[in-house]
Formats: sequence, C-alpha cells, structure tokens
Amino acid sequence: MATQTENPVPATSSRKSTPLRCFIGALISGSLAIALYSLTSSIARSFAAKPIPTGSVATANIAVAVRTLVVGMSTLGTAIFAISTLGLVALGIQLLILQLRSGAKPDGAA
Repeated sequence: MATQTENPVPATSSRKSTPLRCFIGALISGSLAIALYSLTSSIARSFAAKPIPTGSVATANIAVAVRTLVVGMSTLGTAIFAISTLGLVALGIQLLILQLRSGAKPDGAA
C-alpha cells in the first residue's frame, strides 16, 4: 500500500488584488463585452433582414426557435462580460479607497 506524500489541496495564487489589476481586468472584460455586443447586433440585423420560411408551420417554428436561441446566447455572453466589467471597476474603486484611507503604499513601492 503506497502512501500519498503530496498535498491533495491545490495551491492557490498568493497574488493580492490591486486596483491596477482590477482596472486592467475590467478593460479586457469591457473590450470583450463591446465586441460581443457588436456581434449580437450584427446577428440580430442579419436575422431581421432574412424572412422566415413559411413553407410549413413546423419549419417556421424551428426557424424561430433557432433564431431566438442564437440571439439569446449571444446576448447572455455580452451581459456576463458587461456585468463582470462593472464588478471589476467597483472592486478597483473600493480597493483604491481602502488604500487611500489606510495610507498603505502599493505593492512593490519603496
């Protein structure tokens, strides 16, 4: 019977959250949100420009369902990145206020 010498708990990152890291993350997340919003708008315009086939009721129902799912998933991705951007900006502001109140120097400062 072999004994396990390794720690089964995964190592966590020891980096602290800083306002700069929060704002950089918000910038990246915001860029992705804007790109996804543009994609969502383009998809919606494309679907609006093409008529739904009305050959049969089943075909029309399937077409409507697929269009709704595609636009809905794209909108969901946009909303997730937009909300995470707002959260990162709020966290960055909170950390900045806490640093200013405590008078602490940023990490790495002499």
